[in-house]
Amino acid sequence: MKSIYQFIFAALLLGGMTSCNDMLDTVPQGQFTAEQLDENSVEGLLASAYAGLEAHFYGNNEAFAGPSTNWIFDVRSDDAYKGGGGTGMEENIHLLEVSEVNSDNVSCLNKWQNNYYAISRVHNAMLAVQQAESISNAAQILGELKTLRAWYYFDLIRIFNRIPYFTEGEDVNTKPNDEYTRDEIFSFIKRDLTEAIEVLPAEKSNVGRITRTTAQAIMAKVCAFTSSWEDVKTYADAVINSGQYSLYDNFGDLSKIERNNGSESIFALQCSTANDNAHINWSNLLNCTYSDGNLYGTGDDFFYGSQNLVNAFRTDPNSGLPYLDGTFNKVNVTLNYSGTLDPRLDLTVGRIGMPWRGHTYTQGWCRAYDVYGEYSNKKAWPAPEKALASWPWGCNSLNFMFIRYADILLLKAEALVETATRNNAAEDPGLIEARKLVNQVRQRAANSVDPNYSPVDLDPFMADYFVGLYPTDGDGNLYWTKDRARAAVRFERRLELALEGNRWFDLVRWGSDYLISTMNTYMTEESALRSYYQGRSISANEIFLPVPLDEIDNSNGLYKQY
Repeated sequence: MKSIYQFIFAALLLGGMTSCNDMLDTVPQGQFTAEQLDENSVEGLLASAYAGLEAHFYGNNEAFAGPSTNWIFDVRSDDAYKGGGGTGMEENIHLLEVSEVNSDNVSCLNKWQNNYYAISRVHNAMLAVQQAESISNAAQILGELKTLRAWYYFDLIRIFNRIPYFTEGEDVNTKPNDEYTRDEIFSFIKRDLTEAIEVLPAEKSNVGRITRTTAQAIMAKVCAFTSSWEDVKTYADAVINSGQYSLYDNFGDLSKIERNNGSESIFALQCSTANDNAHINWSNLLNCTYSDGNLYGTGDDFFYGSQNLVNAFRTDPNSGLPYLDGTFNKVNVTLNYSGTLDPRLDLTVGRIGMPWRGHTYTQGWCRAYDVYGEYSNKKAWPAPEKALASWPWGCNSLNFMFIRYADILLLKAEALVETATRNNAAEDPGLIEARKLVNQVRQRAANSVDPNYSPVDLDPFMADYFVGLYPTDGDGNLYWTKDRARAAVRFERRLELALEGNRWFDLVRWGSDYLISTMNTYMTEESALRSYYQGRSISANEIFLPVPLDEIDNSNGLYKQY
């Protein structure tokens, strides 16, 4: 089979472009007859379905405001500020940040439309495969398409409370958004993934193509969202035991183009600067640092790490462990901070005076320092020598990983904790295994302080890096209680996956009480630094985005607001 890079351009021609008004129309547009459909044309339609992951259909702003990378939802969490030139720039995202979300917010509309447009492409391809007279790999292609459909619907159902669900060939003009409950939609998503797992190839033999372990990894994330913990263990084990994946040796490898589709990458947006940058990471394009000296061009500088996130990387000077007791935010990490730090901090955000890919990050890299501070996101950007210094600012061919191996290791650890039946590791072997998985991730963080690593992002003379492992000897098993293990796993997910589009969804699945308490505490504490948080809060009915007003108005009464 061809790789995505080889057939994605043809997909744009074969997939058919529709307007926003009829984007849910899944009826084929008659480009082919059954006799004309062959493997090349079907694979072109398949590539069009994959291209939906780019969220870049009819302009640029729909990719910025409704991105596939979901950075705007990290902005909803305690991990990030909107960034950019000020609160009035892309105000729709600012309103998400301060939890003032109305149904006419364009981010709601763009996110909704992007995913349903992608689902439309999936359905066009499915119908073509079913119509074709002789496609040798039809079962596999349908497995890939079902996995993509599952991913697009999963993305929607964790953002919107009630959504319309339909399969290929159904009349979308008869599908209300309250036909199915959330539980039913999750069951449909799981059904697609189950059927896909049965027919997909086991090996990652084609660059960018979905395999059995891709579907199993997505299933693990879906099951975590529904608290189906035994199933999380089953599907995470399938990925882990496949032998296809491992953590990169250095955390900095996550930002290296040469590691695209490497051992840690399970499901990734395939990015390329070929064809006049047609398939770069449009969803992150606003987020390139301003870069004093025009190293990346004059980036728009959105998506900043919060002070709260930066403080979370503090470690106990005696143990090297994070502050799980809630005191991590009692001290602000600044350049004058003299305590110990997890090195993942300086591989995740820029800090004034510290290295950035072999250069020095200064206040001149910060577009609106007085509003948002200094912590420009770093993970999505390789060294500037690997990127453009003109429009599109900083564009490059670094893939974006929707799911990477560390995510699955930590989901398995979380499942082991949640299914533990005893109080501590001395009594429950599942808790011991969970600790091993967390320590595996932490050991990689500790190993990332490498004086010979290039490009340089860490400066041990300016920061005291110290990452310890959760104790396994002495009274380690008594220390590792179920409650402490839960706190440790959740904290580790925050540190490891920071600014990768996961934090908000973790908060959502951990329950509304947990989310509301976390976010309201965060907004209150951050208001001392960011005045726009003053008086802000979030309530239970503000967790999910509202159905976009335009969609309600155009639905002829099919859609209701939730």
